[in-house]
Amino acid sequence: MKTYLRLITYTQSIRKYILPYFGFSLLGSLFGILNFTLLIPLLNVLFNQTSNLNYQKYLTLPAFDFSPSYFTFLFNHYFYSSLEEYGRMGALKYACMAIMVSVFLANFFKYFSQRTLVAVGADTIASLRQAVFEKAVRLDLGYFSEQRKGDLMARLTTDVQEVENSIGRAFTAMFKEIFSLIMFFIFLASMSWQLTLFSMLILPLSGAFIALIARNLRKSSGNVQKYLGELISLLDEIFGSMRVIKGFRAEPKMDEKFLSGNDKYKASFISMRNRQELTSPVSEALGVTVITGILLFGGSLVIKGDGGLQASTFIAFIATFSQVMRPAKVIADAFSGVQRGVASAERILHILDTEIEIKVQEPVLEVKEIQKGFEFKNVSFEYISGRKVLNNVSFEIPKGKTIALVGPSGGGKSTIADLLPRFYDPSSGEILLDGKSIKNLPLDQLRGFMGIVTQESVLFNDTIFNNIAFGLNASLEQVVEAARIANAHDFIMANPEGYQSVIGDRGGKLSGGQRQRISIARAILHNPSVLILDEATSALDNESEQLVQAALTNLIQDRTVLVIAHRLTTIQNADQILVVQQGEIVEKGTHLELMEIKDGVYRRLSQG
Repeated sequence: MKTYLRLITYTQSIRKYILPYFGFSLLGSLFGILNFTLLIPLLNVLFNQTSNLNYQKYLTLPAFDFSPSYFTFLFNHYFYSSLEEYGRMGALKYACMAIMVSVFLANFFKYFSQRTLVAVGADTIASLRQAVFEKAVRLDLGYFSEQRKGDLMARLTTDVQEVENSIGRAFTAMFKEIFSLIMFFIFLASMSWQLTLFSMLILPLSGAFIALIARNLRKSSGNVQKYLGELISLLDEIFGSMRVIKGFRAEPKMDEKFLSGNDKYKASFISMRNRQELTSPVSEALGVTVITGILLFGGSLVIKGDGGLQASTFIAFIATFSQVMRPAKVIADAFSGVQRGVASAERILHILDTEIEIKVQEPVLEVKEIQKGFEFKNVSFEYISGRKVLNNVSFEIPKGKTIALVGPSGGGKSTIADLLPRFYDPSSGEILLDGKSIKNLPLDQLRGFMGIVTQESVLFNDTIFNNIAFGLNASLEQVVEAARIANAHDFIMANPEGYQSVIGDRGGKLSGGQRQRISIARAILHNPSVLILDEATSALDNESEQLVQAALTNLIQDRTVLVIAHRLTTIQNADQILVVQQGEIVEKGTHLELMEIKDGVYRRLSQG
């Protein structure tokens, strides 16, 4: 229940919907019960029992009162008035017409209650999905390193859909069906309190059995959503690696891997559905058992004739009680369905409850313009506790200077680049901007100073224009100018649709060099004060590298630059080169200074 109360908080317009839903449900249930109330006089007419009844009290028109008894009395007034004036046939026609009107009104109001319910569910889920998405994109990078992307996608899609379905069931069970049950039992008690009490003693047995089934359903539902998330993750990995899979003829291996994940999902799904499908036949069988007991007990009262129960009333009681089983069955099914929704809701709320670790610390400071530059002071970092990736690193990045990081793979170069925009925070030590800790700067302001170009160009399945203007309301002239500086304008215009060309998933319609130049054009358009270039040319051929390098030369003019490169030719003009090895800075200096160190790491790398 706590989980569902949290979900309801995401229905911002719940107050707008709750009263109409309650009103439509009330009227739908009222007219639905009225249908069976009308059976008693109808049966009396059919079985010619009207002569035995004292119906004179119904011939006076009653005062208005919004209750089932008023509408029943009103019907009886016109029914027996018709009987007096037109005889049994006239009363029969009137009763049939009244039942038709009552059925129409019952279904009319039920339809609008369902429309309201759909609006409640859609509003809740839209708000919930938006809240989860907004929280997810603001979580730390470390969270995404630990979670599978496909599982996160499953939580935003299939889990949210499951919650939407269960919210509909929960609202129906809590309001409409429970209210219908109460109304039915009030009406049943008015016909025979003995039979009603008898039925109420037996019904809780079925409820207890169904609750036992639903309790086990929650765990199995969680497993279904978990394995579905793993399956989506696997699909994402496979479809994103088709070139490698085909190149290594790994299709059979992928078949086996997918089959294994698919079998796990299938087994968990069958287990869950077996439990879920058990509730309906059990509730129905128990319901028939209850009706059989009522037939036996009520029939004995009619036969003996000492219980004040007429045959027409008994038949109406049976017909009405048979309708009690429908809302009872809906509540039972909803209870099992809600358990599935709770399992999915808990997976969704886990994202909302995840604490963001990268926060602005007090006192919050503002730096409108970089004056001096950045400084790393005794910075250490661990992805896994006890395994240092950086160990006591100290250096400066002066404003307007280019600092290059080189060294063997796995030495910690990219980690240094990730610490600068606070994708991660150091395990110890601090990073300063103009002498102030970057932890005291608003993240938007800190990252607003920076532009990042990585080895793998991150592009979207959109137009070239939108990829370059990403995050900005830029004009076509501004985008074209950025593309010219990045040496990208010519190949863009070679496409039939120019800047409106869609580049495919992750820029798949472009070459590696073209993708990189689009990324550089994006960075140029954002006009950052600080540039972080992480292996920006390492995956390119010589011709593409020359074009990209020329674009980078245009980009880094008059900017503060932190560049990581394997190819030393790209960083020889850096103001200072830092050699990073096993998490430590082992050498620093200009290209010429480092080349003079005999047996130095930099010299060995340049000669290798």
